[in-house]
Amino acid sequence: MFPSMASLMQFLLLILYLTHKSQALSFHLPNALVLPITKDVTTLQYVTRIHHGTPLVPINLVVDLGGPFIWTDCASTHVSSSSRLIPNRSIKCSRAKAHDFEGKSCLSSTHTCELFPENRVTRMSTRGDLVEDIVAVQSKAAGSITTVNDFLFSCGPTFLLHGLVGGTKGMLGLGRTRISLPSQISTALNTAQKFTICLSSSNGIIALGEGPNDSIFGTEISRSLMYTPLVTNPGDEYSIQDYFIGINSIKINGKLLSLKATLGASKLSTIVPYTTMESTVYGTFIRAYVKAASSMNMTRVTSVAPFGHCFNSKGIDSTHEGPKVPIIELVLQSETVMWRIFGRNSMVQVSKEVMCLGFLDGGLNPKASIVLGGYQLEDMLLQFEMGTSMLGFSQSLLKRQTTCSNFKLDSWAGE
Repeated sequence: MFPSMASLMQFLLLILYLTHKSQALSFHLPNALVLPITKDVTTLQYVTRIHHGTPLVPINLVVDLGGPFIWTDCASTHVSSSSRLIPNRSIKCSRAKAHDFEGKSCLSSTHTCELFPENRVTRMSTRGDLVEDIVAVQSKAAGSITTVNDFLFSCGPTFLLHGLVGGTKGMLGLGRTRISLPSQISTALNTAQKFTICLSSSNGIIALGEGPNDSIFGTEISRSLMYTPLVTNPGDEYSIQDYFIGINSIKINGKLLSLKATLGASKLSTIVPYTTMESTVYGTFIRAYVKAASSMNMTRVTSVAPFGHCFNSKGIDSTHEGPKVPIIELVLQSETVMWRIFGRNSMVQVSKEVMCLGFLDGGLNPKASIVLGGYQLEDMLLQFEMGTSMLGFSQSLLKRQTTCSNFKLDSWAGE
């Protein structure tokens, strides 16, 4: 018996619907999506690339670990035929937790959903429209890309790019919000809310999706991760999207620092180049470090801005983890969970014979007593599990005689 015309139409509509949903998610659903990262030697910013719009084109964005969402300078990028403004008082606007302004959008004569994109390098913020478009990310396998339709991001004005790496068109936010890149990828592909980042002085990688570590970084490294809770910073409602860990104490060469202040929540940042400490903490830290350096026959030399303490690197032994200098240990939730910082991540080689301690005075009353900067995060595997609020971290990959730059990303499938 032949199907009725009505049944046939229903079947065809179902096929069209399922096809649309499949295309809206991806060409392929891999277990690991990857983004390349390069470090700009002038600004010390980390830059990645995504493809978006119709037709798909690449744009470079500055990586902001705690950024709430992606924002771009829409005026200077190509005109995408699939870009749509999000109306005010819509479900998507509510999802983005945007504020409702009475003024009209600069891009439309209607009331549109507005966010506040911020250049977190210069700390400049302004109004911007919430927009949705197609975003494409490559999978670990060469020749495979994943596309997400209806991806939400914010448009910002061109002047907001001031202070960012030349050629970049905005910032890519990886923060703890519903519309950050990891959150939207997780929702679209129905995967765990987590991502892994591996920074280096040259090339690094961001891995998104379900269980990417073993396939990209190797079983041995992935299973060596230690875990510590991701916490919030009490009284700082403007940093709820940032990633904080609790540091209980600090040791230098195994000796515990006598700190008068409680360290509390400490922030991880890809925007701050070098670790900063609240002034009283920094004072205690630097006195202990200089004493430990002196006991290792390290010689102080004239400081080189922005660093406050520099040393003669001539005659200092080299190890797999960099120059042999005092080891800094951040004691986390217990004495068995420590973040160890060796010479590679503590000393910055500023000339052939001078190296400087990459820890800076963060002033009095900062929002976080310690901000771990990008330099201290390099050549470590950092896995952010937003669903369970845990951070997995490796020790320096140099101990395994590898670096984050060794995890190569195959060329973009569409180029």
